Amino acid sequence: MRKFGTPLKPGSTKILLLGSGELGREVAIEAMRLGIEVIACDIYENAPAMQIAHRSYVFPMLEGEKIREVVEKEKPDFIVPEIEAIATATLVELEKEGWRVIPTARATRLTMDREGIRRLVAEELKLPTSPYRFAGTLAELEESARAVKFPCVIKPTMSSSGHGQSVARKPSDLKKAWEYSQKSGRGKTGRVIVEGFINFDYEITLLTVRHESGISFCAPVGHIQIDGDYRESWQPHAMTRSALKKSRDIARKVVNELCGKKGRGIFGVELFVKGNKVWFSELSPRPHDTGMVTMVSQTMSEMELHVRAILDLPIPEIPCRPGASVAILANIKTDNPAYIGIESALKAPDTWVRIFGKPMSPGHRRMGVALAIGRTVAEARKKATAVARKVRVIDG
Repeated sequence: MRKFGTPLKPGSTKILLLGSGELGREVAIEAMRLGIEVIACDIYENAPAMQIAHRSYVFPMLEGEKIREVVEKEKPDFIVPEIEAIATATLVELEKEGWRVIPTARATRLTMDREGIRRLVAEELKLPTSPYRFAGTLAELEESARAVKFPCVIKPTMSSSGHGQSVARKPSDLKKAWEYSQKSGRGKTGRVIVEGFINFDYEITLLTVRHESGISFCAPVGHIQIDGDYRESWQPHAMTRSALKKSRDIARKVVNELCGKKGRGIFGVELFVKGNKVWFSELSPRPHDTGMVTMVSQTMSEMELHVRAILDLPIPEIPCRPGASVAILANIKTDNPAYIGIESALKAPDTWVRIFGKPMSPGHRRMGVALAIGRTVAEARKKATAVARKVRVIDG
């Protein structure tokens, strides 16, 4: 029988979060509900998860010696990456030394870099993806774009939330796309993935949980992204039985390959769907921003599922009701954000607002999320959109 200690006592069970954003904050909350001691790390002070963690550290996540220093000091039971830009070589070393990395160090390393996960899925597992090339110079980008054809999407191989991503519709767009990818990507690999367009009907996130008893799936999450950044999501997204089966088959194969025998945690598997055809798009080995809808649509949110999987706790059936989430955005630059309209937003029944507590906005940033449930997905989306429109971020 598994024993869990008490926080701040010698026998406590510790989770070390590498990255402490809004998703890490919810992971911390779920862990603390089970009596887990949480240590939060990020590159800036007062990140959302730091505000509730037992302790916190500020340092660049790409500096492996800093990660090792904190790990050896804190001696966590679990090292839980929450962002892409991390010194994964250090995580691989730590795992070899006996430290537990979630889901595995290999999964974190391969998915940190779009090149690693795409080559694994397309070239090793032989699963369907969009046409793609990789480029490390503007000349290589021009050659790659000709190969996959226009229009094409250019993404830094290490980034997230649309940072550095753009669409090139003609050759003259490529120089600007290259410069933007190098300036705005969250990790500086100097390389991009160039993807050809797929004529798909919709895209989904299939939240896939690898736990002690095997694999579990959440209902598919539909979403809208603008320039690669999440704006709205809903659950369940309607799809044919055949497309759902193919989606689960792809997700299962990729997740099992990344996890081996010991890997645990939730994966956000992004897929393109047209009729009964399904293509792999991307994967995050952690809770996914589009999965924030699960805070109201499921009896166990994606963050609770992640924590349960990490701790080898049971994961029974995951029921789902119609729900939706809409991002609350700041479109101002401020280091003292404040919020107005929350009291008006919450007048509607079955609606919620979650403010992340981010300490600043550089001019455009996701600062919270509006959530709603309804009799149908359409009703839930309408309610969540209305809630988000009523909440405004101002300079406090």
